[in-house]
Amino acid sequence: MSQQAKHSCDSAGVAVSSMNPIPFNLPSITELERRYVAQALDSGHLHGDGPWTKRAELLLREMTGANHVLLTTSCTSALEIAAHLADVGPGDEVIVPSYTFVSTINAFVLRGATPVFADIRPDTMNLDESKLSSLITSKTKAIVPVHYAGVACEMAEMLRIASEHGCTVIEDAAQGVDAFYGDQALGTIGDLGAFSFHATKNHGAGEGGALLVNREQWAARAEVLREKGTNRSQFFRGQVDKYTWVDVGSSWVPSDLLAALLVAQLERRGEILSRRQRVANLYREGLSSLVDQHRVTPLVTPRNCRTNHHMYALLAENLETRTALLSHLRDEGIGAAFHYVPLHTSPMGRRFGGHEGQLPVTEDLGDRLFRLPMHAALSDQQVERVIDSVQRFYSER
Repeated sequence: MSQQAKHSCDSAGVAVSSMNPIPFNLPSITELERRYVAQALDSGHLHGDGPWTKRAELLLREMTGANHVLLTTSCTSALEIAAHLADVGPGDEVIVPSYTFVSTINAFVLRGATPVFADIRPDTMNLDESKLSSLITSKTKAIVPVHYAGVACEMAEMLRIASEHGCTVIEDAAQGVDAFYGDQALGTIGDLGAFSFHATKNHGAGEGGALLVNREQWAARAEVLREKGTNRSQFFRGQVDKYTWVDVGSSWVPSDLLAALLVAQLERRGEILSRRQRVANLYREGLSSLVDQHRVTPLVTPRNCRTNHHMYALLAENLETRTALLSHLRDEGIGAAFHYVPLHTSPMGRRFGGHEGQLPVTEDLGDRLFRLPMHAALSDQQVERVIDSVQRFYSER
């Protein structure tokens, strides 16, 4: 782009320079985060499982109602622990939506399992529960619903099907912190749940995640797996006189420094959710004419779900239109993006038998979905500028 700034007009007729970009995502950092991180630094306890880790885990238990929450280095590592707890191994099959991040299935492939890719619903882009029964075989060990965009999958039906076939349900709730299915927090409904606190999430600690253990009989082992296969946590609680190697495991404990940042984010969750809801409402109102004209299609939040407004996504009419729109927004300094390449069409997915034409809804929607900037640091004026840019793009077509 030329150093000479391009100009367009916002909805108030004011020139807007693309040299003042609107980022697609931006962490919401206040004085509270800075203060807590400084306190953690001053404490000298920078390694894991310190006072800030315990405080974050307590907040998450209070938020979700879960009995057992363990902070982890990432949502990926939480899923890896879940794969161990569910005893997934060679010869097992794990059902996942193809439209998800690679970590959803990598955790199980690393254990020798075979992925079974499922199609998604056209309204929520969540795993289509109506297709689930046809995918289950005698080898199915686990079902991994992904709560896309912070909107719950149809968990009652999935749990019913899983119970019939003796399958473990592991919720990938990376995008679902502070979202609900009925009155149940996402991550607490299946046997296990995994959260993400990556910088792109609603409550970002830079990196990090959490494992929610909803089966009492797995709680003690989860703690050991997370702590490199040792009973170190029991030692520090005075339950054993020395700690040693008792199981397999890995180093899945995050720094207390990141936990301090997360505590501030969780304490501000009401403020963060309120702002994201405001942004979503502005988008909904400002783009309603395009929805009415069937030029874009919004995703649906079912009536029994409470979303956390993790993203604001729409469906364009086709891939060509989406490509042109994203290019237009980038030229105007607006961060917008599509999302995943469906896993079944990826190089690794093809190694497991995936192929084009296998999952028609996933392939169609994956080509058409686009996401607009969504974060708690967005101002009303920035949102209005995005809306104006999208409207002008369609008015010229």
